[in-house]
Amino acid sequence: MVLSFFFFPQILTTLVKGICKPVTCKIRILPSIEDTVNLVKRIEKTGIAAIAVHGRKKEERPQHPVHCDVIKAISEAVSIPVIANGGSHDFIKEYMDIETFQKATAASSVMIARAAMWNPSIFRKEGLFPLKEVMQDYIKYAVRYDNHYTNTKYCLCQMLREQLETTQGKKLHAAQSTQEICEVFEMADFYEETTAIFEAKKTLETKTQDEDDQMEDPDVIKMAVRFDKREYPPQITPKMYLLEWCRKEKHPQPVYETVQRPVDRLFCSVVTVAEQKYRSTLWDKSKKLAEQAAAIVCLRTLGIQEGKLCEGENYLINKRKREDREHLNNGDHGEDLAEPSRKKANFIEETSDMNVPKIPR
Repeated sequence: MVLSFFFFPQILTTLVKGICKPVTCKIRILPSIEDTVNLVKRIEKTGIAAIAVHGRKKEERPQHPVHCDVIKAISEAVSIPVIANGGSHDFIKEYMDIETFQKATAASSVMIARAAMWNPSIFRKEGLFPLKEVMQDYIKYAVRYDNHYTNTKYCLCQMLREQLETTQGKKLHAAQSTQEICEVFEMADFYEETTAIFEAKKTLETKTQDEDDQMEDPDVIKMAVRFDKREYPPQITPKMYLLEWCRKEKHPQPVYETVQRPVDRLFCSVVTVAEQKYRSTLWDKSKKLAEQAAAIVCLRTLGIQEGKLCEGENYLINKRKREDREHLNNGDHGEDLAEPSRKKANFIEETSDMNVPKIPR
């Protein structure tokens, strides 16, 4: 505790001096008003723009009363803006209560967390919307923007609160998909209509994309393949085999060009080897997988071993073993003997992890 308090102002001072944006911080109160005020005064001297104060001690929980008197003492002791926090349980039930909490703490503004989770319309001056209406509106946004169902479910549970033990609450707690959540709130028709629209749009965009694929450079050699790492020994990939072959044949190292399809965020990579391009017609979920698939197309087209377990003896692994023995014979014990090969392989993988352009719609 003493150590953190000692370095905290130094960290803030470094931040204030090092960036051009306003720096703020948030604290909980200390056991005494005097200690808390002294800490905040030290923090103020760092040059921060504002401080948020949660009006509870670190061991206190929401059921404990918020200490408005401490926040007020801080507000009166410093010249920087003080943001009051922690009033959801005791004060804030509707919009007008925000002002009540602000006056009680003499703060410049108020920070709200749980009250806003319980009902986001807390910020509506005209009054709260009915909770059922708020939840249904939230679900509509969640479906339209493809929010993950676990996050949607969590937020809805925060809104239901004491109603979680009702029949509806128990059904929500058991829901395992966005569709099931919609069914709990009698919004199955909305879910079906919205997803049908999305699917129709996706089908149209995919069809357009497929037509674009067909109009690609006809000189690119294509094959429907995917990379499955379970089919290869550890640390061995088709890209490594292709690179090794290029070195043996005195060709420039392979060049990968990868694009991302906006409609489904999948990737496709084209590899150029000896002025010939290769690619898989299957789109992958990651850039690395797409590049490995392109390497496989090239290797299979050229009739070159790609390193699969089913191919038997793996010459790259044997090559490493020979290199390891050579290191041992030369008395080189200062490093992990397999490390040079691994570093090279990792470098090859990482150099292609640059920004991926997206195919225009």
